[in-house]
Parts: sequence; structure tokens; C-alpha cells
Amino acid sequence: MSEMTVAGYAAASTDGAAVILSARPEALQLRPSETALIVVDMQNAYSTLGGYLDKAGFDVSATGPVIERIQVAIAAARAAGIQVIFFQNGWDKDYVEAGGPGSPNWYKSNALKTMRRNPQLQGTLLAKGTWDYDLVDQLKPEPGDIVMPKSRYSGFFNTPLDSTLRARGIRNLVFTGIATNVCVESTLRDGFFLEYFGVVLEDACHQAGPRAAHEAALFNIETFFGWVSSVDAFCSALHSA
Repeated sequence: MSEMTVAGYAAASTDGAAVILSARPEALQLRPSETALIVVDMQNAYSTLGGYLDKAGFDVSATGPVIERIQVAIAAARAAGIQVIFFQNGWDKDYVEAGGPGSPNWYKSNALKTMRRNPQLQGTLLAKGTWDYDLVDQLKPEPGDIVMPKSRYSGFFNTPLDSTLRARGIRNLVFTGIATNVCVESTLRDGFFLEYFGVVLEDACHQAGPRAAHEAALFNIETFFGWVSSVDAFCSALHSA
């Protein structure tokens, strides 16, 4: 393939075997040793009946197939030696990390707004140590995986993500998780500005809200900030190696 049809940092180096991932708007060349699979906020809060999103009035009935797709992507990544990183979004039990009225997060976080409307929920939504904060049972980390807490939408904000990736020589980030247009897109965007190649697996991301928001996020990503692919394409590329 010509360089007009294949993008990727892997093309610039010669060590290790690179794979070609079918993606939009062009194929992306990845070296597994320089790639991480990012699993964004797959917690009970966002994925399970009785969790924060459900209590806030969002539909979580369609998360099952997304979880299954993520399971497939994680298995393929582990088999290929790709670093798996789980994010957990939330705050301390007193919500100091969430910020008070001096923080825009206080006004925009649906979890915080839901608890202000329903004081009986205070301390139960996205608080560390609670069931709501826990990762879903189907997606449990294994030895070698990294679990990283975050307090805002982007996984790069006030976390050691950048240094963790650079210490491992990782330049390519493959995204799965919730929600496509918020935490997934925010983290991929920040990675773009830090010179990471970001690709989202569109069938392994869930949008808590209108389908149009999911599609708009994918449009933004493939047009301005990264690439869009699928779990089957990801697995096929790794299998070809």
C-alpha cells in the first residue's frame, strides 16, 4: 500500500512486526508492542441496571452487546501482547475530587446533578469503593493489565496515562467503552494533541443517549482527530501477524 492509504507511526520504524488495521478514513499501521487497548469507564454506573446512568434516566439496555464486543477485543489484545488499560471514572466518597461550585464539572456532571436532585443518592453514585464505581463483572482486569482512576472525562487529565504510555514506548491507542461522545472522544482528542495515533472501535463503544450523538462523535474522530475501525477488523489485523 502507498503512504497515501496507510497511516501510522509504525511505518517510521523497523523493529518488530507491524499489522495493517482496516479503518476510516484510511488504513492504520500498528505495531502491537507500541499499542494499547483502552477500555473507558466500563463500570456498573454506566453499563448496568441500577447504576448511575439508569437512575439518571438514560437507557442502558443496549450495553450487553457492547460488553461482548469489548471482551473479544480484550482477548485479542492480550493474545497479541498489547497493553490493556482500564479507566474508572469517579471521585472520593466526599466528592472533593469532583470539584465544588467553582468547577464547571459541578454544573455539567449528570451524576452530581442527579444526586443534588435526589439527596438520598448522595455517596452512592460514582464514589470509589461502591458497586456503582466497580468495573462490570464481565470485564475484570487480569495480571499485566493496568487500572487507572480518573476524575474528569479525559483519561489524560490529572492521571499518569501519558507517562505510563511513553515509558512503554506506546504511540497507538485503540479505544473502546462508554460514552462515545464524552469520555471516549475526550481522551482520544487529548491523545491527538500529545501525538498519539487514536482509533476507536465503533461497535465496542456505547452511546448513552441519541444515536446521532454516537455518529457525530465518530464523524469528528475520523475527520479531525483519529480513525474509526471495528472489533472484527482489529482481530483480523492481529491474526494476520
